[in-house]
Amino acid sequence: MPMIEISNISASYGKHLALDGVSLKVGSGELVVILGANGAGKTTLLKVIGGLVPAPGGRITMAGKEITGVPAHDIVESGVALVPEGRGIFGEMTVRENLLLGAFPARAREAEVRNLAMVLSLFPRLNERLRQTVRTMSGGEQQMVAIGRALMSAPDILLLDEPSLGLSPIMCKELFQILARIRDAGLGILLVEQNAKQSLKIADRGYLIESGRIVGEGTGAALKGDPAVQRAYLGAG
Repeated sequence: MPMIEISNISASYGKHLALDGVSLKVGSGELVVILGANGAGKTTLLKVIGGLVPAPGGRITMAGKEITGVPAHDIVESGVALVPEGRGIFGEMTVRENLLLGAFPARAREAEVRNLAMVLSLFPRLNERLRQTVRTMSGGEQQMVAIGRALMSAPDILLLDEPSLGLSPIMCKELFQILARIRDAGLGILLVEQNAKQSLKIADRGYLIESGRIVGEGTGAALKGDPAVQRAYLGAG
């Protein structure tokens, strides 16, 4: 059974149809990437799954249980964590305070100490900076805080919106290595990412989205080797 399954989801902003009958699934321990141009509907899709944008019609299930139209905080309790574009961290708080806020959901409290140890083993740099105010950190370090905070909610599925945006090439490479480790630990990851080359390198599967519709799908390797995908997303001329 897929960990999360989205069936025939549509969403609009006023008269603009942002998603049109989108269906996809992510299994546990599977990293799935969504590729598409700006404005294709990628961020809207993650917000719909996270309960931040309403989607009349269609269906979303998490481990077989329907979560369509459920409030965002209940979706977190069901095991879904969203790391939004722009990170959404609390700049005036310390690294430690940001991470511990992630453990607020009831599902996460019992395992708070264990999850904090896991996050700090994934991101050793944060361990050195637990008392640092987050706004004084680099973009890459702030992204680590954002992902770490999401992991503190003990999710089964991690939704990531453009995590490599604005990061240096070295930090990008490190980030994708960490995402592969998170996947290998058994979490499902749904990744929206403009760095198609790096994301397809670690993705199990991928979907192509255009104008709010899924127009293609395949394994990470198949998409990486597809001439049309290379032209559109990988800079092959």
